[in-house]
Amino acid sequence: MTSTSTIAQHFADIDDPRYQHSPPHLLIDIITIAICGVICGADDWVAIEEFGRAKQGWFRTFLRLPHGIPSHDTFGQIFAKLDPEQFRESFIRWVTTISDLTLGEIVPIDGKTLRRSHDKRRGQAAIHMISAWASQNRLVLGQVKVADKSNEITAIPELLRLLAIKGCIVTIDAMGCQTEIAEQIISQGADYVLALKDNHKHLHQEVQRLFSDALADPTTTIPYQFDQTVDKDHGRIEIRRCWTIEAPAYLAYLDPQQRWPGLRSVVRLETERRVGSEVSQEIRHYLTSLAGDPTHLNHVIRTHWHIENKLHWVLDVAFREDDCRVRQGHAPENLAILRHIALNLLKQEQTAKVGIRNKRLKAGWDNDYLLRILTC
Repeated sequence: MTSTSTIAQHFADIDDPRYQHSPPHLLIDIITIAICGVICGADDWVAIEEFGRAKQGWFRTFLRLPHGIPSHDTFGQIFAKLDPEQFRESFIRWVTTISDLTLGEIVPIDGKTLRRSHDKRRGQAAIHMISAWASQNRLVLGQVKVADKSNEITAIPELLRLLAIKGCIVTIDAMGCQTEIAEQIISQGADYVLALKDNHKHLHQEVQRLFSDALADPTTTIPYQFDQTVDKDHGRIEIRRCWTIEAPAYLAYLDPQQRWPGLRSVVRLETERRVGSEVSQEIRHYLTSLAGDPTHLNHVIRTHWHIENKLHWVLDVAFREDDCRVRQGHAPENLAILRHIALNLLKQEQTAKVGIRNKRLKAGWDNDYLLRILTC
């Protein structure tokens, strides 16, 4: 069963956190069983143990298993102690072998709190993970845990440093709208689209005023471009109106000290949603290093929400991430990485025309299908 080695080899160099010279269970066996278990619907260590025991004959065809399937306590203890940085680095190395980021790939970055990972008795807050999503490849590219008593502003640069994003377009919400982050994205050969809100109050007000002046006067000399899309689905109508300004004189007015590296245009996006007689509107503004093509930027900004719809929502619904009560040591972060590994593999498998939850069930029932997922 050498075909599964394509995954195992990327995680074989992780340091074993146990002190024994000859531990009863091999670390790579533990990691491999955990990956397969999470793919097949196991959401905690007890379920992973039961899955392993049910599939022990199959696992013995390619794992050594000198003392059989580890107990759930062993799984929990190992992943609580396993270095998450090493596990994350192995994950990212593996992703680079299965992904092909093309020029212009849109890479949204966003955070998600693992709500049940808090432990009141130990004074442990719920952990918050920052992830990068490749929209075209439909892959999690990497993730980092936000340090205690810190926030996404410090975690995003750490995540960016781990990623090969040259030629990509990185999109981040207002928390990541920072000059240092913009500079880092440009230095790594990528472009950015950053949501602008009142964490940069003066600049936000000036951008708002510039677009308001341009749109209020039909004879305006402010050069802007415009695009509109209309989508209809299940009785809902969504209209997205996008205006852009890229004239250097106006950008110089907005950013006279040139604090924003690579700034090439500013964007106003108005979203109108109609459901029956109810109408809601939202206006957002963005800074970007891209040219002011409103059709392209309308698409890029809309694609940012793929990280919510195709990653965070799937983790909650198909993997029940928000219900997970794993809390010990590094286990919540490492289990989040296991879920990302499983999701990437399930997304890459295209023959079963069902959702992720049913793919997990099918993989648990059908060893041949599980093997197909592992070798995608």
